Amino acid sequence: MKIADILSQIDLNTVALPEFQRGYVWNRDQVRGLMRSLYHRYPVGSLLTWITRGDTTATRGGAASSLGAVSLLLDGQQRMTSLYGVMRGKPPRFFDGNPKAFTGLYFNLETEEFEFYAPQKMQNNPLWLSVTELFTDSAKAGKLIGKFYRTYEEAQADVFSDRLNRLKTVADIRVHIEEIVGEDKTVETVVEIFNKVNSGGTKLSSGDLALAKVCAEWPQAREEMQKALREWSAIGFHFKLDWLMRVINAVVTGEAYYAALSHVTPAQFQQGLADSKKAINRLLNLVNSSLGLDSDQVLGSRYSFPLMARYVHQRGKDFNSHTERQKLLYWYIHTFLWGRYASSTESVLARDLNLISHPEGALDRLIADLRRNRGDLKVRPEDFEGSTRGARFYPMLYMLSRVEHARDWESGIELRNALLGSLSKLQVHHVFPQAQLKKAGIDRQLINAIANFTFLTQETNLLISDDLPEQYLPTFAAKHPGAIESHWIPMTPELWSLDQYRAFLAKRRELLAGAANTFLNSLIGGTLTTATEEPQDTLPAASTAMRDEESKVLEEVNAWVMAQGLPEGVLRHELVDTGGELLATLDMAWPDGLQEGLSQPVALLLAEPDLTLAAANQAGYLYFTDAAQFRSYVERDVLAENQAAEA
Repeated sequence: MKIADILSQIDLNTVALPEFQRGYVWNRDQVRGLMRSLYHRYPVGSLLTWITRGDTTATRGGAASSLGAVSLLLDGQQRMTSLYGVMRGKPPRFFDGNPKAFTGLYFNLETEEFEFYAPQKMQNNPLWLSVTELFTDSAKAGKLIGKFYRTYEEAQADVFSDRLNRLKTVADIRVHIEEIVGEDKTVETVVEIFNKVNSGGTKLSSGDLALAKVCAEWPQAREEMQKALREWSAIGFHFKLDWLMRVINAVVTGEAYYAALSHVTPAQFQQGLADSKKAINRLLNLVNSSLGLDSDQVLGSRYSFPLMARYVHQRGKDFNSHTERQKLLYWYIHTFLWGRYASSTESVLARDLNLISHPEGALDRLIADLRRNRGDLKVRPEDFEGSTRGARFYPMLYMLSRVEHARDWESGIELRNALLGSLSKLQVHHVFPQAQLKKAGIDRQLINAIANFTFLTQETNLLISDDLPEQYLPTFAAKHPGAIESHWIPMTPELWSLDQYRAFLAKRRELLAGAANTFLNSLIGGTLTTATEEPQDTLPAASTAMRDEESKVLEEVNAWVMAQGLPEGVLRHELVDTGGELLATLDMAWPDGLQEGLSQPVALLLAEPDLTLAAANQAGYLYFTDAAQFRSYVERDVLAENQAAEA
């Protein structure tokens, strides 16, 4: 079939995308390469379609044709989407991606090269032609050919005219289409075929397949789930679709593996989504009010939520007792301290869901199983030896500051989210300033040790600046007695000098471990008195937690990446060994690559120690330690937008 006819079929909705297909992931280099191949009449491969009834199969971007059969693209989405975008000047209805990948493609009549628009190079240069205008304006080619013969020698005009016609007739190139037909071809069968023919791209996961089955019967499922994710994102909790699928599966079926969803009806799944949203909201309210964990940066283990959501759903609206609620929190804290779901997520979750299948004594069984795996659940000073905000004990430090009523050193008031004013939001504070430690030649890993962190208001942070603790701590200690101690700062002045930095870290780790064990024991013993009200199942309030410079950079980079139509990065991604032991925490990572399945894993690591860099390298990551370098890589190698800069 001619390319032009395929595009017309897309306009008529008789060629569409099945719901299980992923979005558009090509970059500008790939679009340019496709047009170059077609222009030179190189083979670009065939298409694979699934012929099925349009009124029974969920398609991306709206209803398929009601005329009967519809051809669903299984192999060829990226090519046809690119051609549609270039030749129509807009994305097709089923589009889900970044339209910049095919917007503004130009062709040079002299060099026969395709490039994306660069003003300095192309403006007022008649040899550069907009490819989209050539295909969308039926009179464009005739006007240009007339202009050639008025402007150039006849021989040159002949060359340009031939090249223009060659480009224009790309639409007439025929593409072979293989078709899958037959009433026996189910979604599962077709997905299996898709994975086999799509060997060079990203395979559909079990979660994708499960969602495909759901969407086949409830086409609005994906959008309804995305809506919930956007609501949580707006208040500072950034979850992914696969995570929500796990929660729903656990709530509806009590199982960890997606195969359990095969017996769930659309009505049951729809109710399961509603129940899961309520459970998640209750849990977010609970960990915020009881533990002070109020944003993504300090949430801990998000993969503990499927089990907790199942548990609270089983219990109904209320917990049976205050003690029961605190036991659940105790279990939750230990799951992120020891990486309960860091590896083999499904099998571990399946084990834990089985432990709560009978509500009576369920939490005791969960906690006992944690103890069997760990030996004991005691926190030790060496557990606080980690560095950077990605370490597992970073949320514990923040949590202790919130629940144990740590006070701001300058104002003397308790640190909490209710603080008002632009300078009152909490920030990470280095007790020993980074600049002074760098001058002293201290290793970067030690500079960013957790035991060197605390939390203060921005106003106090700015006031301290780069002063050493021996300069500023005595002033605050005199002004607000007890405020310094509320942060578990050793009150031995000799430890506040730069030459005693390592001794300071050792002593503070002891104090933090003691505080952690006291708090955890109060939870398991039922003596904690904070947040006694039953948590709500409505959306929690937006977080006003700290956003230090590193966090701001990571959030800005992630937002920029997603604005380019690329996948969202995973904040604080854990690299673990097969036993679940933490090897390193990456500030932000794309474990499947920025072009999922087509490129190597990528990470952005800010001020990370050499051990983290080595672990990322060993795991096959291409990593960057500077945000500007990372953006340049994305533009140059992924989006191919460096042409404008070179112009």
